[in-house]
Amino acid sequence: MYKQDIEQLLADGNIIQIKPQGYSMYPLFVSGRDEAIVAAVVQDGEAAGFSAGVGKKDFITISKLKRGDVVLYRRDKTDDAGGGILVLHRIWQRKGDRFYLVGDNQKEIEGPLRPDQMRGIMVEMVRNGRKISVKNPIYRLLTWIWLVMRPVRPVVSKTVAKIKKIGHRM
Repeated sequence: MYKQDIEQLLADGNIIQIKPQGYSMYPLFVSGRDEAIVAAVVQDGEAAGFSAGVGKKDFITISKLKRGDVVLYRRDKTDDAGGGILVLHRIWQRKGDRFYLVGDNQKEIEGPLRPDQMRGIMVEMVRNGRKISVKNPIYRLLTWIWLVMRPVRPVVSKTVAKIKKIGHRM
C-alpha cells in the first residue's frame, strides 16, 4: 500500500491497520509483530463533512489531540530526518497549534509540527492477535510512565538489554 493510499483511506473516514517498521516506538511496538489501528485526524473546520458513529466515518479533530496520544503524521519533505514520510510517534507536548513528538525508543523531540501534518491517531494496537485499546487503564499507565521517563530511557534500555544478554547466556 502506498503512502497516498493510507492517507486517502483515512481522509475517506476509514480506520486502517498498519504494521509500523523500525524501532523508534519500541517497546510499545515490536517491528514485524505489532500493529496499530488508526483513525483519521481532521482539522476542526472539516469535522462538519464527517459524521461519526457506528457505520459512519470515524475520526478525531485536531483540537482533541493531547499529550500521550500516538499519531500518524507526515514529515515535511525538507526535513533531513526522513523528509516526506509517514511516521507514528507519541505527542510529547502541545503548545497551541504546534505539536512536539517523540518515539518511545527515542530521547530527541521532533517539532514543532503543524496540525496539517497530522493524518491519524492510534485507537488500538494489536499484539499477538489481541486488540488493546488506548483507553485501557494498564496501557495508559504504562505509556504515561514511559513518557515521563523520556530523559532516562537510554539508560533503562541499555540496562534491560544487558539483563537479557545475561539471561540468554544462562
